[in-house]
Amino acid sequence: QVQLAESGGGLVQPGGSLRLSCAASGLFVNIYVMGWYRQAPGKQRELVATISGGGSTNYADSVKGRFTISRDNAKNTAYLQMNNLKVEDTAVYYCKLTRGNSNYWGQGTLVTVSS
Repeated sequence: QVQLAESGGGLVQPGGSLRLSCAASGLFVNIYVMGWYRQAPGKQRELVATISGGGSTNYADSVKGRFTISRDNAKNTAYLQMNNLKVEDTAVYYCKLTRGNSNYWGQGTLVTVSS
């Protein structure tokens, strides 16, 4: 059974930093594209960043230069380092693994940016 467990969310002030983790079990992540998505209240879920098995990355324009996605295949884990957080980054952040037609989602972790 495939499971993705996100962690690292919480409350942070504007300008602060958080690091999210996504630990996978039930599969080996090295052949999957790993991604972070987010959904703010009243809005659709949107792509934040993705990283391929070879390390190629892709970012939403809104987070470029502030967020960094990475992965550790040996630990079956993906990370999202978020710096200079803004109020508009407030959302539930989801981890997703993709390979062909196979998609797996985590349960999400809440990030709240507020003073």
